[in-house]
Amino acid sequence: MKQNLTLEALRQLLERRDMCALRDALTQTHPADLAELLDELDRPEMLAVFRALPKELAAEVFSDLPPEDQQALIQAATDQELSAIVEELWVDDAVDLLEELPAGVVKRVLQAARPDTRQLINQFLHYPENSVGSIMTAEFTDLKRDMTVAQAIAHIRRTGADSESIYTCYVTDAARRLEGVVTIRELLLAGDQALVADLMERDVITAGTGEDREAAVARLMKYDFLSLPVVDREGRLVGIVTVDDGMDVLEEEATEDFEKMAAMAPSEKPYLKTGVFTLARHRIVWLLVLMVSGMITGGILGRYEAAFSAMPLLVTFIPMLTDTGGNAGSQSSTLVIRGMAVGEIRLRDFARVFWKELRVSMLVGAALSAVNYVRLILTYPGQTATALTVAAALFVTVLLAKTVGGVLPMAAKFFKADPAIMAAPLITTIVDAISLVVYFNIASALLPLA
Repeated sequence: MKQNLTLEALRQLLERRDMCALRDALTQTHPADLAELLDELDRPEMLAVFRALPKELAAEVFSDLPPEDQQALIQAATDQELSAIVEELWVDDAVDLLEELPAGVVKRVLQAARPDTRQLINQFLHYPENSVGSIMTAEFTDLKRDMTVAQAIAHIRRTGADSESIYTCYVTDAARRLEGVVTIRELLLAGDQALVADLMERDVITAGTGEDREAAVARLMKYDFLSLPVVDREGRLVGIVTVDDGMDVLEEEATEDFEKMAAMAPSEKPYLKTGVFTLARHRIVWLLVLMVSGMITGGILGRYEAAFSAMPLLVTFIPMLTDTGGNAGSQSSTLVIRGMAVGEIRLRDFARVFWKELRVSMLVGAALSAVNYVRLILTYPGQTATALTVAAALFVTVLLAKTVGGVLPMAAKFFKADPAIMAAPLITTIVDAISLVVYFNIASALLPLA
């Protein structure tokens, strides 16, 4: 059973130099927890603890460390230690590592690897950054269709230690073309003399090496697979995407979308490990864009200065109109962006989304307008025309805000842009301008402002 080794206990073992007790405590702790502990240590302590780890455990812990800790360990490690780390890492983890490191460090890592490992890693590094090929692993279990169940299980026992996942096995021909898939469960429940060809599923769902990784991960999650086979253009099996790699992709994409929706440039580093100037640089560009676009609102207000002078009461309703419009637009854009991210909404659904948001906005706008009309009649007796103006402006604002919020993310997708940029800050700016124009045009039509 894994234990919870604390940072204080770890430091006490280091101070006592009790390496036997330290090694026992480390082997009883989960690799992910060890990575968190090592990240809290200073560099000499981290190196001492890492060198006390057994080889296989060291590789697991290493793959869970942040890039800056990995780089520190690589720079401090001997060529022999570095070679052991690289050979123990799964290929996809090694590729992820090299993508984060400076060129000089990458060169040393590759020099420490065996020629066949180096060749495989270099092959993976040539895939585009966001492609399936960049996240797949080459360590999978393959079988032949003419194997019996007994032969297949014996093969898995011989080769399974070098496979990242053995729960799903892939059936290939002599040219490595994918012919079918069979699970360990099906093999264990079948008779020893049954043929793999009779057990395998022939209609295999796959991904291509150059396919967008987010689309492939969505397929992995849709069908509840533990792994998804990856094939090249000739249908040859070249790797698999495992569910843990899929979860990493989802986390990265969700983080990126979250940052874009908050009007920030995406950052690959954790918040606490990102410098102040880097954080400022990621935020200031979007803030400048939104600030400049916000000047449009000021320009609109300037055009209707005469209306303010004729009826100052109109000014008091502007915050309510703009806030409600921005909130309404943000609701729609958030739902549509989420639906597009999980594959529920596609570009071909544009008309359906528009029609649905239009009907929703009419219902919501009518309810909000009615409440505001009654409130204004009670608050400002005798100002029936003003109450009607505000209620009508609010209805039209909500109608336009929800419609704009629903269709703009899809328009961004159509033009090959990230729908997440059409989120709260940008939608709010657009809706503010629209709501003010609507408000003062309705006021000019219904009220004596001349």
